[in-house]
Amino acid sequence: MKLLDWYILKKFLSTFFFTVLIFTMITVIIDFSEKVEKFIESDITKSEIIFGYFPNFVIFIYGLLFPLFTLISVVFFTSRLANNSEILSIFNAGVSFRRLLRPYMIGAIFIAIIHALGTHYFIPEGTKTRLKLERKYFDPNRDQGKQRNIHMFLDPETKAYVNFWRKRDSTIRGFRLERFENHELVYLLKASSAEWLGSPDKWRLVNYEIRTFDGLKETIVSGQGEQMDTVLNMQPADFIEYKEQHEMMTTVELSSYIDKQRARGVGNTAKYEAELWRRTAEPITVLILTLIGVAIAARKVRGGLGIHLAVGILLGALFLILSRFSSVFAAGNALPVVISVWLPNILFGAIAVLLIAKAQK
Repeated sequence: MKLLDWYILKKFLSTFFFTVLIFTMITVIIDFSEKVEKFIESDITKSEIIFGYFPNFVIFIYGLLFPLFTLISVVFFTSRLANNSEILSIFNAGVSFRRLLRPYMIGAIFIAIIHALGTHYFIPEGTKTRLKLERKYFDPNRDQGKQRNIHMFLDPETKAYVNFWRKRDSTIRGFRLERFENHELVYLLKASSAEWLGSPDKWRLVNYEIRTFDGLKETIVSGQGEQMDTVLNMQPADFIEYKEQHEMMTTVELSSYIDKQRARGVGNTAKYEAELWRRTAEPITVLILTLIGVAIAARKVRGGLGIHLAVGILLGALFLILSRFSSVFAAGNALPVVISVWLPNILFGAIAVLLIAKAQK
């Protein structure tokens, strides 16, 4: 690291954190103005607002816009260097464009590491806290999980049916369990009700009946008026479905959830897989947008900073739109999940290579 590297790196990081600070103030003011009536009318305390809601709302916004913050920062300070003829002086001193990229990439890697730590752990934990407050005070009916006529696989060969799920006391009315071998029904369990007893997966069945099948031979065990404690591969959490549920899980929790659903034979995990891949892809986006920003802003042009910022913001907006579309494609299985999530990086990576090839040397 030479003096030039430290100079550019300092400019890069100071501009980045200044951009983050400005956007933080704007987003907090806008969100507060939208929710001020809810804050007043609900029972939420000041400490919950100041220390619980807004800090976690801010890091959620960071998770969405970190790549855009990086692009704007690079374009802003690099364009100023170009307008002051500093970039030209650097080239005249014999520094190559590739050598010029070194401090930029060091700064981008530092930001990408912060972003990776946030997306994999800190942002999901913050989202969990923020949404818990929103459900408690603003929107108690946010749970989109079904309560009637629920079908679920407990494993690839076992299927459960729930006629009615009561959330307030974690009880079931009308329970049925079917187990198959070689596509033939071999076990059938029915109960008028079932009660959750706690971990690990303990349930109490009331008024149960068990039927086992061995070819044409059937065995019946009747437990009318009786109770039976048993272990079933399901929990009350399996009946809860929030729209943002995948955003509330850390990467370890998300991977565990996907493995659990696959073990059950549930195939529709695309939304969760897309979220898992996104958390790895977005830190790479920071590096790609840094290269694009340098390639755009390093050339001195008429219009200067304004033109560079306009082009940078336009590219950033296009990236955000494309990334949202890619998430929809992944969730809808229109494309393989990995391709859908990495598609924005692939396209913008190609743009970065093209811009660097044509950048002022």
